[in-house]
Amino acid sequence: MSNNDSPASQPNSPAPDPDSLEVVAGASHEKLQGRIPELATVEELRSALEQAFDYRGDVLITRKDGSKIEGYIFDRRTGKTLADSYVRLLPKDGSARISLPYADIAALAFTGRDMAAGNSWEAWVRHYWEKKSAGESDISLEPQKLG
Repeated sequence: MSNNDSPASQPNSPAPDPDSLEVVAGASHEKLQGRIPELATVEELRSALEQAFDYRGDVLITRKDGSKIEGYIFDRRTGKTLADSYVRLLPKDGSARISLPYADIAALAFTGRDMAAGNSWEAWVRHYWEKKSAGESDISLEPQKLG
């Protein structure tokens, strides 16, 4: 292709729209707070724990022995079986981190508020520009308080 054959040199070629060149779908987050997923099958358990890992709030895990632990899931390790797959969480009560095999989990509930629900960069920027267009100066947008 010679320099004269480039798309920009073609008289009838529209210029590419820069806004459409690198568009990637954003992450979609379900409203999970208060949800108690069904854990009847291995796949349902794995799927619920993946959602719990992506959730930015606390979850309540009921173990098969009946004990309960509430906290934030910060990691998970998926193996071939439930016995060699683990979820790691920071307990809400501040005690030491816990590593719990998937095989020990009987129930899961999304109990805490998802700290990022409804918050996005776009919403923050929109709020900023609303203040700016209203004539405010010395605009300071603070992050939402946690807890």
